[in-house]
Amino acid sequence: MELKNVVETVESGEQDAILKALQIYNQEKSQCFTFEDEEREERKKMAQLLIKFLERELQPSCQVTCLESIRILSRDKSCLDPFTTKEGLQTLARHAGIDYSEELIREVPDLDVILEALKCLCNIVFSSPRAQELTAEARLVVGLTERIKLYNEKNLPHEVKFFDLRLLFLLTALRVDIRQQLSQELRGISLMTDTLELMLGVKWLDPHEVATEGNPPIPLPRQETERAMEILKVLFNITFDSSKREVDEEDAALYRRLGALLRHCLMISADGEDRTEEFHSHTVNLLGNLPLMCLDVLLTPKVRPGSLEYMGVNMDAVSVLLDFLERRLDRGHKLKETLTPVLNLLTESARVHRQTRKFLKAKVLPPLRDVKNRPEVGNLLRNKLVRLMTHIDTDVKHCAAEFLFVLCKESVSRFVKYTGYGNAAGLLAARGLMAGGRAEGEYSEDEDTDTEEYKEAKPNINPVTGRVEEKLPNPMEGMTEEQKEYEAMKLVNMFDKLSRQQVIQPMGMTPGGNLTSLENAVHELAEERSSSDSDLGLD
Repeated sequence: MELKNVVETVESGEQDAILKALQIYNQEKSQCFTFEDEEREERKKMAQLLIKFLERELQPSCQVTCLESIRILSRDKSCLDPFTTKEGLQTLARHAGIDYSEELIREVPDLDVILEALKCLCNIVFSSPRAQELTAEARLVVGLTERIKLYNEKNLPHEVKFFDLRLLFLLTALRVDIRQQLSQELRGISLMTDTLELMLGVKWLDPHEVATEGNPPIPLPRQETERAMEILKVLFNITFDSSKREVDEEDAALYRRLGALLRHCLMISADGEDRTEEFHSHTVNLLGNLPLMCLDVLLTPKVRPGSLEYMGVNMDAVSVLLDFLERRLDRGHKLKETLTPVLNLLTESARVHRQTRKFLKAKVLPPLRDVKNRPEVGNLLRNKLVRLMTHIDTDVKHCAAEFLFVLCKESVSRFVKYTGYGNAAGLLAARGLMAGGRAEGEYSEDEDTDTEEYKEAKPNINPVTGRVEEKLPNPMEGMTEEQKEYEAMKLVNMFDKLSRQQVIQPMGMTPGGNLTSLENAVHELAEERSSSDSDLGLD
């Protein structure tokens, strides 16, 4: 049916004729996501007419059909103006049952109408900054949270709950003020934690441990998984700065409760391998937002038959995180987005929990036996992580190096031993540790254990490459002293030429262990010596 004819029918105002025309249009355009420029003005006109038509007293079936047409039109970003007015959004919010007013939340009894209106709002909010601004002013987030509070009492279908949560995710992702409003004024962290607990159907075994029926627990069904992931995404948005600020006892208790639920999410599977991976990915992202002091909930569950025990502590969750890390490494796809969250989480957990660090050290950096191959060569987890230390992406490179450095208790000598000085140089230069030493971390004093193979080979290991190198012939063997001097001056002149042409810049190390230009390094060294001589009273 021609769009022009549909517009004329809607203009006529005949409800039955409009219903029939819109049904045909919706059927034809249900899978349409690109639109012709020639019909743009007609689509804009149709959008204006449909919003006005929706304000009339209509049968639910007619409302649903009209909203389906609006949803189709909202895919076209050039036709959003009629929907992004205060009145237009209020009409859609009213039909979605989330139109907030000081007196009451108006609700539309027909669930199909609510669902279609929510889909329309998701499209419009996602595509229009103006709509995002108006939804903040209209306080639609209040209407959404009021309905979410009633999930335990009302028998709402999965689709309505899902699009409630999807709209809440979009609002908190796109508007900082809504994020803050949900987190602070509406106590969103507590609300969404309660919603997650309800959806998972868990029971509390201890203050910081939950479980479901079945051993092993049955996989989370598809619909529950979809809703859980939307909840996790909303929680991620509103806890984004939690790890960076101090929390009081009340907030810490709330975050630990959330952490216990997230640990449970790690320990269960979803419907299918890919869905489980996605579910665990959102869980890991959110765990990284929790205050560091609250990550102890990963270790608090009692050791039970079948649990992985290390130093008397339940390491099931840490082991799952390590397996998740290795799978992401093996995929090698979008490493910055997929790998850095779990690397950061494991790094910070190891930094603050001794048992976690020692367990990860045993798994990732076991005592060295193979000293014939470079640290980056091989298929062990250590080899894969060392390869990342020279990755082209700075964030990935830094995260991998920081993780291994923490497992080495931030000891430069131990770090170089496991990675080779060449791979370690980037992090050491950034930390001002090129000259060796140790960073300012709080670690126990236990020593690293060397294998007999390593002790035997240690004198012959090249610290730069981290392996035993074959002895190469001396290139100056058989040369006279004059020939050696000539070759040395030739090399000096080549470096000097490259330096003057600014192809390279000779570097030196400051007394503090930082890299700088050779000229600055010599100057600082001279100043330090002069200062030392003055302190000793030397002329």
